[in-house]
Formats: sequence, structure tokens, C-alpha cells
Amino acid sequence: MGAKENAAVGQLLELLESRYALRVLWALKNGHPQTFRLLQDSIGNITPNTLNTRIKELRAAGLMLHDGNGYIVTTMGTDLLKRLNELPAFASKWSASQVKAASVNPPAK
Repeated sequence: MGAKENAAVGQLLELLESRYALRVLWALKNGHPQTFRLLQDSIGNITPNTLNTRIKELRAAGLMLHDGNGYIVTTMGTDLLKRLNELPAFASKWSASQVKAASVNPPAK
């Protein structure tokens, strides 16, 4: 991977590492517009201020927009979510491995 690609990956990861950024996008993955309140309820435990900040950042990055009916992901956001589609299967496999590892190696008391 070249320097430009590394820089681009670094920029994307910096954006997505922001608290709740991925959750905001993930909540919009079904393609249905969501109002601010519905989006907040979909994410859970996110303050209005944090959600507003993430929306501004994700809109500035071209990953989501407001279409008059609510917030939706853009074509670029949809592309990112398609690339993350394998995340649930991986998360299940990873979680099961964590449970198995914990039963084999219980934490020291």
C-alpha cells in the first residue's frame, strides 16, 4: 500500500473511530430515512450533542445527508456499509471465541 492509500485509510479510520460514528451509519443501513429522534433511539445512549456532532462530521465526509424526510446514507456511505456487511458474522465468530477463551483461561482473582 502506498503513502496516499495509507493516508486515506488513516483519515477514514480517524473519522470512524469517533465515538458512535459507526453506530450512526449502521443505524441507517436499511436505507430508510430517520429523523434525529428516531436515529437517537436507534443508537441508544447517545446524547443529542454527540449525535449532532457525528451527523455534522459524517455529512461533511459525504457519508450521510438529510433528504427532507430524514437522515440517509449517501452512495459513498452505502458503499462503506456494503464493505462492512461481513461485520455481524465476524462479530459472532469473535464473540464465541472470546467466551471459549474465557472458559479455558478464567481471569485471575
